[in-house]
Amino acid sequence: MPASTLRFYEEKGLIASTGRRGLRRVFDAGVLERLALIALGRSAGFTLDEIARVFVPGGRPRIDRRTLAAKAKALDRTIRRLSAMRDGLRHAAACAAPSHMECPTFRRVLAAAASGALGDARGRAGAPARQRPTVARARRS
Repeated sequence: MPASTLRFYEEKGLIASTGRRGLRRVFDAGVLERLALIALGRSAGFTLDEIARVFVPGGRPRIDRRTLAAKAKALDRTIRRLSAMRDGLRHAAACAAPSHMECPTFRRVLAAAASGALGDARGRAGAPARQRPTVARARRS
């Protein structure tokens, strides 16, 4: 793990060094478990602030089961959305229609994208979709 990441986590209060050995920070063995929990949380789409709430002072991590269930539900929604996109892309790649614009299935996917029903694939799981940019009109020269 890069030293910059360790410094950042230390600044956020997620981990703490026990001292220094020359220019290097020294951490106790418990930090490895914390780093594993941070990595797991990040993989699941939790923010660092959400992860920080898991670490209670002087105790073992306290993981809220309702928060986990809510994140799992959000991931289910993301999986359904991404699966629908995947299926639409596969259909478009193999579609026998002369043009994608003539394919009823592709037109339905296009309409869903235009309505915002597909959401923002770049957002993290469970996050509300970011505000979509408006389409600017082309200027005439």
